[in-house]
Amino acid sequence: METVRVIKIGGNVVDHAEKLERFLSDFARLEGPKVLVHGGGKIATAISQGLGIETRMIEGRRVTDAETLRIVTMVYAGLINKNIVAALQGEGCNALGLCGADGGLIRSRKRTPNPVDYGFVGDPTDFGLETAVTLLEGGLVPVVAPITYDPQEQGALLNTNADTVAQAVAVGLSKRYAVELVYCFEKRGVLRDVNDDGSVIPNITPELYARLKAEGIVADGMLPKLENAFKAIDAGVKHVVICAAERLTMPGYGGTTLGK
Repeated sequence: METVRVIKIGGNVVDHAEKLERFLSDFARLEGPKVLVHGGGKIATAISQGLGIETRMIEGRRVTDAETLRIVTMVYAGLINKNIVAALQGEGCNALGLCGADGGLIRSRKRTPNPVDYGFVGDPTDFGLETAVTLLEGGLVPVVAPITYDPQEQGALLNTNADTVAQAVAVGLSKRYAVELVYCFEKRGVLRDVNDDGSVIPNITPELYARLKAEGIVADGMLPKLENAFKAIDAGVKHVVICAAERLTMPGYGGTTLGK
């Protein structure tokens, strides 16, 4: 069975021009079929602030009102997505930018307001496998922005956590391929001490994750990352790693491996 790599790049790298340039150069050199999923929270936050729109976060997740939805759609599916696609084309990587609405790639339902009302935020329900297969087998590299849609609500767009989008893409592709899911961000992996890059936890089981969460060692934006990693494994994804963006081409990625 052919292996497809689904690689998610975090907002802290997307916001840093030099780091992003190096990452995209490394990504372009990876052999075999691959998908890139990106975030970009700080750019959306900066634009929101410039327009006088408050940004609210709960446990690392953005609360999306109607105005914020417009901004994140423009920033994620427009500005960031097309800049990444253009940069990859410049590296000789034939990338195609899209969000969940394009080709029916990722369908979602608006999250229930109980116990927390996140606004126009979607939880993925279905994946357009045939769309993805058509692109991959056509030699294209999908670059996916974290905007999805709800076909039961006249195609309403929904902001969706980028880690969750990466998990949905990986799980969807696992129905046809062996899938490796790699979360790349600014740290070397999951750290016991966020101020010590040498404190990488090499392997995390569900039991260890529960302890790390209870002790507050993992918190905020790392929570959805780890939750999605374990959901992906439970749903059939072969391998999940959390690593530094600059280690993408290293054997084994030198980060944190998630598993049973």
